[in-house]
Amino acid sequence: MAGILVAVFWAILVSFLAVVLVRLAQVLKATTKLVADVTDQAVPLLADASTTVRSARTQLDRVDAIASDVQEVTSNASALSSTVASTFGGPLVKIAAFGYGVRKALGRTDEVPQKTTRRTVIVGRTVPTPRRRKQKG
Repeated sequence: MAGILVAVFWAILVSFLAVVLVRLAQVLKATTKLVADVTDQAVPLLADASTTVRSARTQLDRVDAIASDVQEVTSNASALSSTVASTFGGPLVKIAAFGYGVRKALGRTDEVPQKTTRRTVIVGRTVPTPRRRKQKG
């Protein structure tokens, strides 16, 4: 009787191990198929990413060239501005001063004379003139 029990136990154990091995084989097949599918999808994605990175690098090179050109133009404009200021600035100031002197000498002024405000001085203090109230129109 003990022999039959041992044989039944071994049969159950072998059956259990066979089921486990069949399931393990199914899992390994599914995993292999999944890895193959991921590889098939990943390779084109990596190629697209590589193309995008190359394109971005090209665009950055262009932007760098544009930025260096803008810097050169800015320095040229600054040099031109200082050249114009030094060339024409002095004579223009002299002409303006001469014109002002001539206007003053001839007694013509384009400026409107301003009214001087009267202030009252009381023992070393200046008192401002009273403020006028706005009239309602």
